[in-house]
Amino acid sequence: MHISRPRSILLAGAVAVTLSATALPAAFAAPSSTAVISEVYGGGGNSGATLTRDFVELANAGSAAYDLSGFSVQYLPGTPSAGSLWQVSALTGSVAPGGRYLVAQAAGTGGTVALPTPDATGTVAMSATSGTVALVSGTTPLTCKTAADCAADTRIVDLVGYGSAVVREGSGPAVGASATASVARGTSLADTDNNAADLAAGAPTPVNAAGETSGGAGPGDPGNPTEPGTVRVHDIQGTTRVSPLNGQSVTGVPGIVTGVRTTGSRGFWIQDATPDADARTSEGVFVYTGSTAPSVAVGDSVLVSGKVDEYYPSATTQSITEITAPRVTVLSSGNALPAPVVLDATSVPDAYVPSAGNGSVDALALDPATYALDLYESLEGARVQIADTRVTGATTAYDEVWVTVKPNENPTRRGGTLYSSYTDQNTGRIKVMSLDTTRPFPVANVGDELSGTTTGVMDYASFGGYNLQATELGTLTDHHLQREVTRKQRDKELAVATYNVENLDALDEQAKFDTLAAGVAVNLSSPDIVSLEEIQDDNGAVNDGTVGSEATLKRFTDAIVAAGGPQYAWRYIAPVDGKDGGEPGGNIRNVFLFNPERVDFVDRAGGDATTPVTAVKTKKGVTLSASPGRIAPTNDAWADSRKPLVGEFRFHGKPVFVIGNHFTSKGGDQPLHGRYQEPKRSSETKRVKQATEVNTFVTSLLAADKSARVITLGDLNDFAFSPTMDALTDGQVLKPLITTLPEDEQYSYVYEGNSQTLDHILTSPGVYRFDYDVVHINAEFADQASDHDPQIVRVDVNARD
Repeated sequence: MHISRPRSILLAGAVAVTLSATALPAAFAAPSSTAVISEVYGGGGNSGATLTRDFVELANAGSAAYDLSGFSVQYLPGTPSAGSLWQVSALTGSVAPGGRYLVAQAAGTGGTVALPTPDATGTVAMSATSGTVALVSGTTPLTCKTAADCAADTRIVDLVGYGSAVVREGSGPAVGASATASVARGTSLADTDNNAADLAAGAPTPVNAAGETSGGAGPGDPGNPTEPGTVRVHDIQGTTRVSPLNGQSVTGVPGIVTGVRTTGSRGFWIQDATPDADARTSEGVFVYTGSTAPSVAVGDSVLVSGKVDEYYPSATTQSITEITAPRVTVLSSGNALPAPVVLDATSVPDAYVPSAGNGSVDALALDPATYALDLYESLEGARVQIADTRVTGATTAYDEVWVTVKPNENPTRRGGTLYSSYTDQNTGRIKVMSLDTTRPFPVANVGDELSGTTTGVMDYASFGGYNLQATELGTLTDHHLQREVTRKQRDKELAVATYNVENLDALDEQAKFDTLAAGVAVNLSSPDIVSLEEIQDDNGAVNDGTVGSEATLKRFTDAIVAAGGPQYAWRYIAPVDGKDGGEPGGNIRNVFLFNPERVDFVDRAGGDATTPVTAVKTKKGVTLSASPGRIAPTNDAWADSRKPLVGEFRFHGKPVFVIGNHFTSKGGDQPLHGRYQEPKRSSETKRVKQATEVNTFVTSLLAADKSARVITLGDLNDFAFSPTMDALTDGQVLKPLITTLPEDEQYSYVYEGNSQTLDHILTSPGVYRFDYDVVHINAEFADQASDHDPQIVRVDVNARD
């Protein structure tokens, strides 16, 4: 097994050229419809390579044989020096129309698979990552060392620069060359004289004039087979997540084209119309064409030759089984498509995925009757259909929407699907995308319905895992989800809210300020205190040492006034430049807004970015050593992360301590749908440390005054059932209020169709009477000012048991 190429173009040490018997082009500045270089691979024999030597492959797109007598293939280092010379490999013979011609180059010490018998042999040790290859009429070494000079040399039939090559065609070289990847033109062999656009990276696929491929494929015409080979799609897919033919070449695989993707990761899906009897083996597979748009249509009956590859979108995801560097023969068009498999509450299992003891599930035999992810994998690349599905994740900026095929699976009050446990995954969630780029994608909110049938191909992606690439999309039924407005606090109630405003800075558009301000003034009914997360410095991502947020907060508070709210004051502690994580240059921090007409902030000098705040016991109770202050800011728990902000307030003469938090994110955790099961939550270790530090500080406040009113709140980036929450509440010093709500309302964030809670408000035992609310205004909507919903607690500070 191997980690395959990224979706950027890959090059190694192979070059393929298409030739015709017509006159040579005067210069490669004019695109050629006949003679081109089609593949270059310089990684042969390198560490990690499969093939033992470099190669250059030529191809003829013309209708007559092309005579190579007196021609040469020449190589120049990617960054030539004054002493660099073009190295020449002489050619003989000819290339048949539609055929290939293989030029073997230097061998290395690595690799295990020989090239097919070469048609010419050179001794050039090509670079795996950067170089220039030219097809030349003649054997005299070229002398040009710039793109412009080479374009003027009429002997050059075609030229490919790869990696960081100085000499190349067009705006840039082809990219992605490595020890395991070559660059090659698509099946059309199109030449626009732009190497970056014309050649795509992938596994090397050398073919000689006899039609032989590496690994022993027999002679014939692999570029245009007319009879099916011996391999079927279900043979490629196999009974596990990794193909038993991974890394092998296949010829003449038959199938019906069921979907075509012309943007992003281009390619098409084929499905065998004659399935086997094994439910574990998918009958569909993706054919990856790289930067070349597919030249097939839905309903075409095709034969596909190429190389089987397992593409991993990232190191922790499952893979996508593909046929790469394809050569396609269209046998007929307008054929009926295989019937789709219906996914619904009865067909999708309740168990999510088998355990591999935190290891990889790749080698486990699929059990589609027991596990949902095994079912989806057994349908990878095949047609599926869903009907009348409820939206559980709003339409994103990438035109994707989450639905559930299980309407009764953990529903929330407003139409979502609740994520309530690490061990109880929601198996009915499916991400829907569309292959039809001519129609607008529906803009849906949580609780809406994708009515009627949606049919398409089961795919897999790094974000969200299994998804339905729709060829026929259902219609949107709008259920008119409304944004919530919480009640106004009573005179005796102190209202404290938390709101993640998603990287707000003074360079943002006024519309963002206005929408967030309306959330505070209207939807939150103007709380007395608002703890803000993700306030950046005044110039946002500009990394010039700026750390202040005065202009940002002035615009925000002015916008709140314009929306009908009070004139808030603010307090924060600016971080040391570059030390609090978040967007580079943004200097993210926590901020308190407060309404001075309703609540007093106790200013006490001494708080700065690096000095820890402490609890000070007095005869009248506990106070802070500094207000505002930061909790243990130099502790390694907060390295490259936001430090908690602590403030001392007075409401109706009573002290209230507020701690604003923004714990480290879940970045780096293994995905729920990934190949490692159960997934490791590597980021959790740091959040547990952070929670422990906050718990220690709250404990110190309560040790000085057990009746101290403490409100801890913010974006904790973790769930109510997490070890982070256990560490934060240890010793019952804090009570998480999210658990006081009905279960179907315990969420403030929606991720991959799961309604969940990352934001929290917790109170100390000294807070006896409260009214708590999550105000849903963002997370469930396609149009959102932030991806978080705010929360609010209203506290009666005079209440006692």
